[in-house]
Amino acid sequence: MPLRQAVRQLHRVLFQKVALIGVGLLGGSLGLALRQRRLAACVHGYVRRAAAIAECRAAGAVDTADTDLAAAVRGADLLVFCTPLGQMPALAAQAAPGLCPGALVTDVGSVKAPVVRTLEPLFAAAGGRFVGSHPMAGSERTGVAAARPDLFHGAVCVLTPTPASDPDAITQLTQLWTALGARTLRLAPEAHDELVARTSHLPQALAATLVHLVLDPLAPPAQAQLCAGGFRDGTRIASGSPEMWRDIFLANRELVVRALDEFSHRLAALRRTVASGDAAALDAFLTTARARREAWLRPANPDPAE
Repeated sequence: MPLRQAVRQLHRVLFQKVALIGVGLLGGSLGLALRQRRLAACVHGYVRRAAAIAECRAAGAVDTADTDLAAAVRGADLLVFCTPLGQMPALAAQAAPGLCPGALVTDVGSVKAPVVRTLEPLFAAAGGRFVGSHPMAGSERTGVAAARPDLFHGAVCVLTPTPASDPDAITQLTQLWTALGARTLRLAPEAHDELVARTSHLPQALAATLVHLVLDPLAPPAQAQLCAGGFRDGTRIASGSPEMWRDIFLANRELVVRALDEFSHRLAALRRTVASGDAAALDAFLTTARARREAWLRPANPDPAE
């Protein structure tokens, strides 16, 4: 079935009340998409700052918002945790007592194993159904002002069910993310974390390191003036939220360290090739990299309706 047709059919999915725990870029984009597609009768946002209430309303990301977590959770049939990873356990513990029986709970965190280990039994004991989610979408921009309703369109959203997951909860979440325009993929939490350590967390670490090297205050002033498109493209994500990325690196530290070691090994091999002056090896290295990236950019299963 073409993606557009599937999305149109799934627009009948309706949540009476969705509680967004955190309304920044991802939470705000989710709220905008839910409201635009009329997938929720009410979107209620929980925020830490009183000033953020007006920001969320101005952006159109919520129907209502406040700093009272219990009020946001009360009556919700879907809770989505959209905060930095370090905040989730405490907020989940506070939210659990007010959970509606049978409520669906998910998150949008970039690390899944520790989140699932903590939140799944917590919400099961409270009568809820938790399944982890990770929409592979985002931006270096932060805050609800950067939110947009099409953020998840065409993105992959990973669901990380476990043997304890409720099958109906998995189905509901699959329908939700598909209705938002995403393509769903199911992985075990540990498998997800190993893969994103290379595909997402490693690039962030490399971008930040490159910024530290090139834009070091001790570097010659002309060095920053010579940074053009390549440097800008390669370091764009270094402008992301420090709090969010600190929590991601710490939550997935063993696998991030492994990915850094793997990259260091590859970089050392490239160093040896450059130092040796081996033009043929360099040509093969660069040609293979270009071919692999271009193949990755081509959609594997283009939607005939697109």
